[in-house]
Amino acid sequence: MLLSAYEQGIFPWYGPDDPILWQSPDPRMLIFPETLHISRSMRKIFDKGLFELSVNRDFPAVIRGCAQAPRPGQDGTWVSDDIIAAYTELRRLGAAHSAEAYLNGELAGGCYGVVTGRVFSGESMFAAQPNASKAAFLAMAQYLFSRGIAFIDCQIPTPHLRSLGGVELSRREFLALLKKNV
Repeated sequence: MLLSAYEQGIFPWYGPDDPILWQSPDPRMLIFPETLHISRSMRKIFDKGLFELSVNRDFPAVIRGCAQAPRPGQDGTWVSDDIIAAYTELRRLGAAHSAEAYLNGELAGGCYGVVTGRVFSGESMFAAQPNASKAAFLAMAQYLFSRGIAFIDCQIPTPHLRSLGGVELSRREFLALLKKNV
């Protein structure tokens, strides 16, 4: 059901006491290979090798980190035990992927999402250290784009995602693009 939802541009997002709520926001934020932006400060972090970066090294730790991360202005998390179980199964099936940023051997941040066709739908990220989630996300984006992913669906527009190269598309434009790439 989750994979079918992603193929239709829908994803789950709800509070801990809510029933499952399916979302399809308008507008939608996407990052394309040509719009991905790595700031000067992040380039310096990459050049210094501050973080050890990996892809699909420890999906369970990343999704647990996302579940435990405090979210300003939000009570609890939508990354419930059911969500963890469902996305862990998607990882087992090869559809969910994670990126990790380690600092001194400890997981300092990460992100995860789902691939359907040539689309990566980013789901959540966390940082236990400054810039760790951003480093993991950028490593994931480069990994995905080098393997033919057409775009990253960031779902909800935010200033942070805009700073990484996110562009807004209307739901109608997004769904037309999605249809060509799943």
